Amino acid sequence: MLSRLELLFSINVTGLKKSVIRELLKLTQDPETISFAGGLPSPETFPVQQAADLAKEVILKDGVWALQYGATEGDPRLKEQIVRLMRDDGVQVKPENILIISAAQQGLDMVGKVFVNRHNPIVIGRPSYVGAIGAFRSYAANFVGVDLDEHGLRTDLLKETLKKMRLEANLPKFIYTVPDFQNPAGVTMSLERRKTLLDLVREYQILVIEDTPYRHLRYVGNSIPTLYQLDNNEGYVISVHTFSKILFPGIRLGWIMASPQILEKFIIAKQSMDLCTSALSQAIAYEYCERGWLKPHIQENVELYQKKRKIMLEALDMYMPKQPDICWTRPEGGLFLWLTLPASIDADTMFFQALEEKVAYVAGSGFYTDGGGRHCMRINFSYPSENEIVEGIKRLSRVIRKNLDN
Repeated sequence: MLSRLELLFSINVTGLKKSVIRELLKLTQDPETISFAGGLPSPETFPVQQAADLAKEVILKDGVWALQYGATEGDPRLKEQIVRLMRDDGVQVKPENILIISAAQQGLDMVGKVFVNRHNPIVIGRPSYVGAIGAFRSYAANFVGVDLDEHGLRTDLLKETLKKMRLEANLPKFIYTVPDFQNPAGVTMSLERRKTLLDLVREYQILVIEDTPYRHLRYVGNSIPTLYQLDNNEGYVISVHTFSKILFPGIRLGWIMASPQILEKFIIAKQSMDLCTSALSQAIAYEYCERGWLKPHIQENVELYQKKRKIMLEALDMYMPKQPDICWTRPEGGLFLWLTLPASIDADTMFFQALEEKVAYVAGSGFYTDGGGRHCMRINFSYPSENEIVEGIKRLSRVIRKNLDN
């Protein structure tokens, strides 16, 4: 190994950290461990036979182009299907406002690449999605956290934060948010706060990155308009979407919606990343949508996860210690809920005790950039079976009780 190797690494890569979640998942491989740690869709939802049949059909019928490089902008046929999908959600978007990407994580990385210079401030929620933190950290962004509550990002605190940053001549490039069933907290931003958020970005002339991987997975309550819809094509919102949670993650497909001026820069950035998104994956997704299979598939996912969510909430109500400083969110959709413990309990340390009890979670500190969240955890209900959810909550409750007694 070169003795000067550390000196050869770029400044960008020396600031990177391993994904907390990916590292934790390595510790949960014991088949007897019930894992609430990952953000994995249930394998029960994967359309294995349909995907196999479509892959064979597409390759035999259209292999000449499906196995070839494609346009960076994406397959026009798939874009039309996305236009229809978004129209059903109340969003009017044109194909020229859509860029097909290799799943949402690539979109977040492109946001960092296009907008962030070293040490530029960006605003994120406390807590925030660890994948976004990692993507923006790779471009050496400075994080400015704004707390969440049960109604999403606290826009009252955001107002104060932006006012202070303007006085310091240090406004953020953008605000990053997951408005629907936020990862990790599971909370949904209210309509009032969405409108206030957009008023603020107009006033301060900054952007909003709307990350919305779970939006189609709503189990209770009424849908709230997206930030992109409320923006009315003014161009302040960049909306990032994925097929990972509504089709299957292995297809590695997503899309960005933004103004053509912004998409032009994203296209250039993507060309230096991977040239183009897999033409084969796009062709399979197009055929799946064109045959009318996606909507019933999403509904099947909703029905499955709705039941699992209910089982987890009932198990928490039944087995968790009853005291005011132990509480959890009751998400209207998505894959996660957020469990808050007494400040005296360190969820990072307790994680290894939980592994001894054969149950795993993600400690809340991984979702903060400032050392917060150590008495919190994220738990997932989409991946474990219904029986595993109940047993896993029993085990987790035992671990928490032991720490309360200490």
